[in-house]
Amino acid sequence: MPRAHVHELELEYETFGDPARPTLLLIMGLGAQLTAWDERLCRQLADHGFHVVRFDNRDSGLSSHLDAGPQPDLGAVLGGDPASAPYLIADLARDAVGLLDVLGVERAHVVGASMGGMIAQQMAIDSPERVLSLCSIMSRPGDPATGLSTPEATRMLLRPRAIGREAVIESGMAASRVIGSPDYPRDDEELRAYVSATYDRSSRADGFARQLTAILASPDRTPGLKNVGVPTLVVHGEADPLVDVSGGHATAAAVPDAKLLTLPGMGHDLPRALWPRIIPAIAANAHAGGGPTDLG
Repeated sequence: MPRAHVHELELEYETFGDPARPTLLLIMGLGAQLTAWDERLCRQLADHGFHVVRFDNRDSGLSSHLDAGPQPDLGAVLGGDPASAPYLIADLARDAVGLLDVLGVERAHVVGASMGGMIAQQMAIDSPERVLSLCSIMSRPGDPATGLSTPEATRMLLRPRAIGREAVIESGMAASRVIGSPDYPRDDEELRAYVSATYDRSSRADGFARQLTAILASPDRTPGLKNVGVPTLVVHGEADPLVDVSGGHATAAAVPDAKLLTLPGMGHDLPRALWPRIIPAIAANAHAGGGPTDLG
């Protein structure tokens, strides 16, 4: 896969579809690699007339990891002191804009899942001239009252990191069972193959705490979202234990004229059985954005 030099970072990315088509930028969530956007989903989005780009955020996958710099005090951040955060959601949003610069894309349709939804929201707030449409999936605006996790999901999120291939795979499968869609459980064999491939692509987990700190230390985006003027779709599972569906309702309420799609039985993942509802909704929202996409 190609790598883009963005600021002081290297971002790994992959594209699908015709580069002459409008660009649809996919941003993944906390600790997740670009492969969490299933290749089949990416190709189906490309079939709707888009040049689809997926990438590893900083501190995930094969993009730059910032383990040589200052490290966060997660306990202090959880206690309300964000001073040790090495970066914020706004910095991750600037990374995404920088990737568009490298790709020569002036404006893009931006789709983010979980933390990626937060990054997409921040892009629409900070760089509105670069965003044609916004889709925020299983995410939240960052206010303290909505989109909270269940106790079980919180324990899963904060548990000690597993060490060693088999332990990491078992831990990843267990996490998927905690936060996944109760009405659309993944087959154990398929889930093990996915988690194993993810580990084999990049086994580094040192960036997880830094990304988590970025989420916790970033300010509420609700005031900024009230100024977003592009077509906006909010997608959320009604059975999401990691980011309660109230986070989706709050995001949609904050953005003028946003559309909200909630899906019964969907947890904190993108089950293939729901793609026939999710993919056309993303495509329709993006097509409503229209506009130029490429520089020069």
